Amino acid sequence: MDVSECRKDFPTMRNDPGVYLDSACQSLRPDSVIAAVSEYYERCPACGGRSVHHLSNIVSERTDETREALCRFLGGCSPSEFVFTRNATEGINTVACGLGLRKGDAVVTTDMEHNSNHVPWLQMRDHAGIRLRRSVSRPDGTFDMESLKGQMGKDVKLVSVTHCSNVTGCTVPLREVAEVAHDAGALVMVDGAQGAPHMKVDLERLGVNFYSLSVHKMLGPSGMGVLYGAGEALEALRPLHYGGGMVGMVTYDGADLAPAPERFEAGLQDFAGIFGTKAAIGYLERVGMESVERHDRELMGRIFAETEDIRGLSVIGPADPGLRSSVFSFNMEGLGSYDVAMMLDSVDGVMIRSGMHCAHPYFAANGVDGGARASVYLYNNAEDIARFGSALRRIAGSFGGRRPRTPARPARFSAHRRSPS
Repeated sequence: MDVSECRKDFPTMRNDPGVYLDSACQSLRPDSVIAAVSEYYERCPACGGRSVHHLSNIVSERTDETREALCRFLGGCSPSEFVFTRNATEGINTVACGLGLRKGDAVVTTDMEHNSNHVPWLQMRDHAGIRLRRSVSRPDGTFDMESLKGQMGKDVKLVSVTHCSNVTGCTVPLREVAEVAHDAGALVMVDGAQGAPHMKVDLERLGVNFYSLSVHKMLGPSGMGVLYGAGEALEALRPLHYGGGMVGMVTYDGADLAPAPERFEAGLQDFAGIFGTKAAIGYLERVGMESVERHDRELMGRIFAETEDIRGLSVIGPADPGLRSSVFSFNMEGLGSYDVAMMLDSVDGVMIRSGMHCAHPYFAANGVDGGARASVYLYNNAEDIARFGSALRRIAGSFGGRRPRTPARPARFSAHRRSPS
């Protein structure tokens, strides 16, 4: 992958002198995606799937082509298994509310989940009476398969896990999880928001039943997501929304629901977003997901090398960059994560995330207020990482270390190497 050529495709890279290290929140978009969104509004701003004129036909064809691209890109069995949503959150809620879980049924999650894969299950616990269990990570934040097995039982109907943590960057071995869940008679739901943008996904090989992702984290338009449902699992799911577009024949007395995926796509769709989604998938296919994953890991290694001598810096999650995918979460002694993020932007235009990253339970359980997070993607280069390290070092030298060091750090937060005091 030629990163220098890749950077030329992104207007933000051309126009903003800063360093964008916040792709785990939302990625930048290349010219091709922006052009595809504009194409819809300029060429064929019509409604697909309803009218029969030529503009509507263009939209309908592009919608079908986008499902086909998603199926090819993610290794599905059929384009009809891919439902357009607003984001990964809506996909997870569709599964949570549509499975027909009843009092006494159990759902197993992990202790590293984003709120989008935690709060819906809390609501199901409080309003439907399900039992909620969670596996616990190893001390370094990596997934513990034995802990998951210990939570399984005959009452478990679903295992719902992240593909990749947005805090520690640790990846969950989905194929093994699916085998454990299916052996117990349970389905598998995956929050793929941080997985699909950064690694090759083969859904048939993984054997999961549901996989939800946010297109806005993988070069696509904001407000676009995808829910994958494998065959019978998707057909058995109850829709989250009802109305036009998801029905066959409707009378005053009843309605026949359309087959999947249209059954789950009530109302007017984000056709501009669908155009942009196809363009985003095309861009990632041309680059190659193996190249993206390899580049992410190279940058993680560079970040660790750049920050190893920074006094008072502690890393959240494993100290091995090879276990981290694309995110580097950390704290600096004497400074809050918000302060670190604002200072980095002020010092050299380095843009990162701060706070609890919508993974509140993980931080609360470890007694930490939050963390700063730098996240990389295919358009970042070695100079970006060098600028990040340099700015962080300046901040540490000027403001870090002002508070006395606490006698012990939470067990799940590994200390990064630091220079002697």
